[in-house]
Amino acid sequence: MNQVKILWTNHAILRQKEWEKSLGITREEVENLVREPAQIVQGKEGILAAQNVRNGGLLRVFFVRDGGAQKIVTLYWTSKIEKYWKGA
Repeated sequence: MNQVKILWTNHAILRQKEWEKSLGITREEVENLVREPAQIVQGKEGILAAQNVRNGGLLRVFFVRDGGAQKIVTLYWTSKIEKYWKGA
């Protein structure tokens, strides 16, 4: 597996904990998605979104490249796959 260094903002840590309670989204799952995304789309102001279909929805992890690391800014799950998935 690609061993890119992953950094977390405090906000991202809080969001991951919230999603873990409701949907079981683990810290490891989020880091794996950033390392090996099914898709990356360009967000606002240089922020990238790593995406993967999960449980009938889409897990979106927003990150920036910070030197040799990926810094996770925030994340969320949505049922609106067709809205965000490129090529759907």
